[in-house]
Amino acid sequence: MPNTYSQIYIQIVFAVKGRENLIKESFRDELEKYMSGIVSGKNQKLLAIYCMSDHTHLLIGLRPSMSVADLVRDIKSNSSAFISEKGFVKGRFAWQEGYGAFSYSKSQLDNVIHYILNQPIHHQKKTFRDEYIDFLQKFQIDYDEKFLFEWIV
Repeated sequence: MPNTYSQIYIQIVFAVKGRENLIKESFRDELEKYMSGIVSGKNQKLLAIYCMSDHTHLLIGLRPSMSVADLVRDIKSNSSAFISEKGFVKGRFAWQEGYGAFSYSKSQLDNVIHYILNQPIHHQKKTFRDEYIDFLQKFQIDYDEKFLFEWIV
């Protein structure tokens, strides 16, 4: 789009179906590279990614020509097929329905990138459930707990 200028930074967070710990360290790097290819193939800019065993964080510089919903749909469906086809897990892999999308200003990027890349350290102190609810509260997003991800009890 000529003469269209934007600066949109979105952190996207989504979970493995059933919150199972299916993303193993043995293929995490390959999965992150594959997801990065999906993002760049959609003409978007990936700034950070980290796949934990049961959820994923991405920070994306989003062009206004693509909706967040369409990008997340493409990332989730293509990466699910990739994981299944590669045989990284037994059976068919799937992400849970839904996702979180949180916007940031340029001045916050370094902190968000650091946060994403240090997920293993962060999750030594805080569960994914607590982390996700903290995001919803910090961004003042109304939510009903019964519609959040399936949580392992």
